Amino acid sequence: MLRLLAALPYGFVARLGESLGRALFRLPSQRKHILLTNLRLCFPEKSTAQREALGRAVLGHVIRSYFERGVQWYGSAKTLTALTELESAIELADTYEQPTIFLGFHFAGIEAGCMAYSIRHPVASLYTPMSDLPTDQIARAQRARFGSEMIPRGRSARDVLKILKTGKPLMLAADMDFGLRDSVFVPFFGVQACTLTAVSRLAKLSGARVVPFVTEVLPDYRGYKLTIFEPLQNYPSGDVTADALLTNQFLEKHIRDMPEQYYWVHRRFKRRPEGEQSVY
Repeated sequence: MLRLLAALPYGFVARLGESLGRALFRLPSQRKHILLTNLRLCFPEKSTAQREALGRAVLGHVIRSYFERGVQWYGSAKTLTALTELESAIELADTYEQPTIFLGFHFAGIEAGCMAYSIRHPVASLYTPMSDLPTDQIARAQRARFGSEMIPRGRSARDVLKILKTGKPLMLAADMDFGLRDSVFVPFFGVQACTLTAVSRLAKLSGARVVPFVTEVLPDYRGYKLTIFEPLQNYPSGDVTADALLTNQFLEKHIRDMPEQYYWVHRRFKRRPEGEQSVY
């Protein structure tokens, strides 16, 4: 199916996925419940009708992003490069002169941004293996087709450090609840969220700078814009809790600019501080 979608015009595929997502929002589902729960917790100032409208737009972007895996996984380098604008606050050639960790976030365009970057520059990418083995094998192979070195999450820190010391940048996302190990609870939209401390620990061990990036889905079905920001200042600070809070604050700022493009379908608040009940 993805091969077929890659052969169709991008605008048609994007519209089709978005329309299906908005239509699916009418149906009750566990994902819809998670989505609306997240929006209720993070945007208490919005009315129920406003959160419903936002949720419909979110699911449109989520399903659209699945359809767009076609061009991302099977489209040509020329096509994907043409669809993606790149704006960088740093000189990308310098990423091979000092250890660099690119810190991404789960916006709808993250896959496109990572793929487009890998066409331009060699990079290693940390990913979460899928539970279905054949699907995981396909995803890993297609994500690596432009030369990315795919590293499963859970690989030893020693192996990751070796990659950083070779001069190859590491690309990862750390804005999901991956469990209590190497995590702390810090506010995210005013709600205590289980947040990884692994990024600041890795930066401290390797001496790497941490460079955040965000991929925006452009309006009018024009493709994507990958924005690479200045390295986080005073990071790592020596305080993993302060570092986790800093990354949450950075993410929150950019979510407020385009809340409909964030993956609110994830159980971001899955684990709660001791004594608190599940929000889902």
